[in-house]
Amino acid sequence: MSGSSIKNRSITSTQRLKRDYLKILKDPVPYVSAHPLPDNILEWNYVIRGPEGTPYENGIYHGKLRFPADFPFKPPTILMLTPSGRFKCNTRLCLSISDFHPNTWNPTWSASTILTGLLSFMLEKNPTMGSIDTPDWKKRCLARESWAFNLNNNEFCQLFPELAEEARERIQKEQQQQSADALTSVSERVAGLRSSIGSTAAGLRAENGSLTGALTNIGVVIGFIAFIYTARYVLRALSAADHDPSS
Repeated sequence: MSGSSIKNRSITSTQRLKRDYLKILKDPVPYVSAHPLPDNILEWNYVIRGPEGTPYENGIYHGKLRFPADFPFKPPTILMLTPSGRFKCNTRLCLSISDFHPNTWNPTWSASTILTGLLSFMLEKNPTMGSIDTPDWKKRCLARESWAFNLNNNEFCQLFPELAEEARERIQKEQQQQSADALTSVSERVAGLRSSIGSTAAGLRAENGSLTGALTNIGVVIGFIAFIYTARYVLRALSAADHDPSS
């Protein structure tokens, strides 16, 4: 291939990708945002927001599209960087719209077509090279963790500042909620401890009261017995005096 032909194809890919980008800005793909690097239109960053009613709900998944210089005549490389439970991280994905299958690629497919196909395949469970199989509970855990994970990526923060700010706000709210939950838990434990101490003290008072009452009753009985013995002694003494001839 001559140098002029390569140059023409490079110009074609740049023009085509600019047109695709303008189309995405005007008519966004549902649940997907995408931007090329400011200094390299052949490399795009995308973010998929997990659709409602799926294990990916409340998650955001950052990845890359790397277009060849002769796009749209050849398909792009597709990568996902955020752990999702569906795809391996930073690994080429084997899809009919990726560079794994140039024979099935259609040059009329646009960046919007690629992103729509990627989202559709993500929501399926069909295996492929670069995919993994995890239970839904694991996917939901990764969805919650995805916000903090993506903040560690500079390109994510630079190209998607609104999402980065939303991630910071979410994390701050979660931390505040965790602190509030921890404080509530401590307060409940303190209240429970106070209640336990109060019950113990009341029990001790009741036991002390019972002991005091018992001692009082014992004293009364002992006094009564002493009175009986004293009375008997007096009566015997009087009886003896009555029968004494010398009296």
